[in-house]
Amino acid sequence: MPGPAGPRGPKLHATRRHELGQSFQDGGEHYDRVRPGYPMDSLEWILPQGARTAADIGAGTGKFTSLLLQRNLEVAAVDPSPDMLEQLRKSYPQVNALVGTAEATGLTDSAFDVVSVAQAWHWCDPLPASTEIARILRPGGTMGLVWNQLDTSIPWVHRLSRIMHAGDVHKPGFRPVIGPEFQGLERHLTTWEDPLTPEDIMELAKSRSYYLRAGEATRAKVMDNLKWYLHEHLGHAAGETVPVPYVTQTWRALKVQGAPPR
Repeated sequence: MPGPAGPRGPKLHATRRHELGQSFQDGGEHYDRVRPGYPMDSLEWILPQGARTAADIGAGTGKFTSLLLQRNLEVAAVDPSPDMLEQLRKSYPQVNALVGTAEATGLTDSAFDVVSVAQAWHWCDPLPASTEIARILRPGGTMGLVWNQLDTSIPWVHRLSRIMHAGDVHKPGFRPVIGPEFQGLERHLTTWEDPLTPEDIMELAKSRSYYLRAGEATRAKVMDNLKWYLHEHLGHAAGETVPVPYVTQTWRALKVQGAPPR
């Protein structure tokens, strides 16, 4: 369905965006282990009919890359973190994995049917990134922007997100900024649950940029608050399965016919 007009989400200054993004440069093994994957529904919705090639930008450890491979696509993966890409290469050695950014992928002109950016567009400078993605897409190709977001319409999840200082929370009025090289921006929502234990949730909190950039005292406070909330307030036992509700927000847009490479 067409995305609603409204707020476009927080705008990060380029320097601050870079500083926060740097927090993910290390710790690829931990990130890969604790972060959720994506529902196949999110890929099915953005995948053009007859697609054979895909580039996954901001691929991290390959959470979305794995879906592309399941559809038997030839995949290139780009990420600024060598540590993240090391994990991706271990899991998916058939992928062409390159160090780069959405603004400078290092990939070939007009080489891909679809380009995905999962859980990473908010770290990008959207206009230069749009220009670069349009350059590597074939005419009529699709750009897909994907976010896993905690479903904060559920009160206990809303409070959990605040304790974790999670930025990836669902905002119904959000609409991503994209460049003039693309048209027909549309949104699709997938609701699902990730079965986690309280221990898993605490490890998930440790993968957030807020926690990674914090000092030891702040980290300890976050963990203490989570233990109180999960065990004492919500009453979950150690090792108990806690279904954590998510909304995966997927956006797609088509490359404008005749958009010139830059």
